[in-house]
Amino acid sequence: MTQSPQDVLQMIQEQSIKMIDLKFIDTPGIWQHCSFYYNQIDESSFVDGVPFDGSSIRGWKAINESDMAMVPDPATAWIDPFMEVPTLSMICTIKDPRTGNLYSRCPRAIAQKAVDYLQSTGIGDTAFFGPEAEFFMFDSVTYGQEINTGYYKVDSSEGHWNTGREEYGGNLGYKIRGKQGYFPVSPSDSFQDIRTEMLLTMADCGVPIEKHHHEVATGGQAELGFRFDTLIRAADYLMTYKYVIRNVANRYGKTVTFMPKPLFGDNGSGMHTHQSIWKEGQPLFAGDKYAGLSDMALYYIGGLLKHAPALLALTNPSTNSYKRLVPGFEAPVNLAYSQGNRSASIRIPLSGTNPKAKRLEFRCPDATCNPYLAFAAMLMAGLDGIKNQIHPGESWDVDIYELSPEELSKIPSTPASLREALANLKADHAFLTEGGVFTEDFINTWITYKLNNEVLPTEIRPHPYEFSLYYDC
Repeated sequence: MTQSPQDVLQMIQEQSIKMIDLKFIDTPGIWQHCSFYYNQIDESSFVDGVPFDGSSIRGWKAINESDMAMVPDPATAWIDPFMEVPTLSMICTIKDPRTGNLYSRCPRAIAQKAVDYLQSTGIGDTAFFGPEAEFFMFDSVTYGQEINTGYYKVDSSEGHWNTGREEYGGNLGYKIRGKQGYFPVSPSDSFQDIRTEMLLTMADCGVPIEKHHHEVATGGQAELGFRFDTLIRAADYLMTYKYVIRNVANRYGKTVTFMPKPLFGDNGSGMHTHQSIWKEGQPLFAGDKYAGLSDMALYYIGGLLKHAPALLALTNPSTNSYKRLVPGFEAPVNLAYSQGNRSASIRIPLSGTNPKAKRLEFRCPDATCNPYLAFAAMLMAGLDGIKNQIHPGESWDVDIYELSPEELSKIPSTPASLREALANLKADHAFLTEGGVFTEDFINTWITYKLNNEVLPTEIRPHPYEFSLYYDC
């Protein structure tokens, strides 16, 4: 239910709220927060924002121009279940107090500009998104990088590598084999109660919950589902999703990662993203073309496929993302579309005859992305396809994984690395700057930050496997 500032202020009084926790997202996609005594928030806070120093936020202002303001969205208010003192949480968009405008590098502001641009085109007025973020829940994680060593180790009580481990009370088995973790019942699925608590806690935080289940990989891979919503609200829900999952797991002495590929030799974690465009309450992707799609939906797919090599720099923005995007692990490496076919990067779900359920699913993204940026970028790519009537070509209604090398050569593939995706983004980003949604400044900042802080540091470090390959050379 939409809440006004007055509703929130009334909630503060009725619930005896003592602290207000204001959350916002940095450029790479991590929530930041600052907590205020309840009397520091009034009606003006929802217009002018609450001042803070933005100089230490990654990818933001320099120290000589660091005064920023957090503008809370009253519709995002929920009581934080992880705070001992009654605390109200709200998600903020960042404003530049010098100009009074939304800050051009604020991801949530960029998402708002993408929605505004959609409406300005007349194509539609609402973009719906439904992300499905997978994750691993481990018992422990250790990692380190020094001048003379580099290592990591994760462990899980249900990991198939622990069949021979001495355990308190005896090893009872029921370890999930690699690629066999989809939908097993207990005792093999040992995390049912934890996932249920995660799901119900999300509901308490305003997320429209649907389901939860174990995922394909061993070692505690899982997914919780929530209902699709408008672009910004879906991104808000996803950030709440990650926050709740991590904190509930922490209560149980577990640790959660959304890394796409934390385990070698088993399936990785993706974030399949359902999307559609509506206008005046009517769905626009249903029609009489392939798989019950409209021409508009096909053109949207055409835009996604055309710009995917650049798009992945925002939807799959980690070096680890490209450890998942490899053949053999149900990963969507083929830039093709198909009905109900999970070997294609774009799938049209078999959703029945209801036109309101007609949508497409882009299967490439993962949850290392900043959802506001990723959803905005996908929308802009799709709109470019609609405006320029970019047809996606023929569908591939076969198991692409089983094609011969000759047949497979006809289908474009996803980039092989983050460096390659960033190079594609540098060469192809005009579709993102339409309507001033993404600025050249932001795109250049993104590319530079990723190259200097993630790509290059990873490339110049020795890899443990290189010692197996080359130590005795």
